[in-house]
Amino acid sequence: MSAEAQGGGAGAADGPGEAAAPPLAQLTYEQAAARVEEIIKRLDSGEASLQETLALVAEGKGLIEQCAGELAAVGSALEELKLDELVARLEREAAG
Repeated sequence: MSAEAQGGGAGAADGPGEAAAPPLAQLTYEQAAARVEEIIKRLDSGEASLQETLALVAEGKGLIEQCAGELAAVGSALEELKLDELVARLEREAAG
């Protein structure tokens, strides 16, 4: 079984003449989301072989997990910010 089919498809080219994607850890959220869109288009085209399909699905899963993790981190940071603002407002109200 190839490395691509085992989930190592992050650097796999999508087809003839297409450049390999950079490793997942090097992608920004926006780049990862754009890559997911490319993967979906390729899969929807019906032109991918079985091996390529397996590699693309594995890559897409990793990218989606990366994006979800980044969104969760941003959500947590926003919650902390809201709590900090609430505490500051309550302290101002208690002092004044």
